Amino acid sequence: MKFTEKQLKDLSLQLKGIPPVEIIYWAIQFAENAVVTTNFRPYEVAILHAVSDIKNDIPVIWCDTGYNTPNTYRHAEEVIEKLNLNIKLYVPKQTTAHRDVVMGIPGIDDPKHKLFTEQVKLEPFRRAMEEFKPDVWFTNLRKGQTAFRDEIDILSLSKDGVIKVSPFYHWTDAQLDAYLDSHNLPNEHKYFDPTKVLENRECGLHT
Repeated sequence: MKFTEKQLKDLSLQLKGIPPVEIIYWAIQFAENAVVTTNFRPYEVAILHAVSDIKNDIPVIWCDTGYNTPNTYRHAEEVIEKLNLNIKLYVPKQTTAHRDVVMGIPGIDDPKHKLFTEQVKLEPFRRAMEEFKPDVWFTNLRKGQTAFRDEIDILSLSKDGVIKVSPFYHWTDAQLDAYLDSHNLPNEHKYFDPTKVLENRECGLHT
């Protein structure tokens, strides 16, 4: 099923206030090839639980930059096992050790930062999307995270025309904390994304 940006905007208004689980059920009905993406950042477990509880075999695309904190890797292992996730792991073509020698982690003002982001996140992500060719992409984007994310909504179109569904878009941290508590789900806040560095900065994956 195809939707225009205006149709998605109108649908988003109708879906506002609807429980995330109902939004997921609604999207799954017309999805021919749905995926959910994750980087195991704080609160990612909410979308992983909500979506996999409805469709337990949904591909969970994890583009691992190779620079996650030890806490994030331990958290990922715990969540993958607890939810029995159908993980599809994508990693950069160059090893972290090799890149550390020739480039390191460039600062956001360094001209090499764009190449770094392309290598560790954007290229693996494009490779994943080209292989799965989804028509529906579940994410845990939320209003208030970045200026760009404030301009989208529960439903939006990716630059490649994939329908992005963000069921928790209007939820606060407090609401997500309550959700995690009610489902006995773990969370982890020691997270670092070297392609973003600043919390309110986009890396280019969603823009």
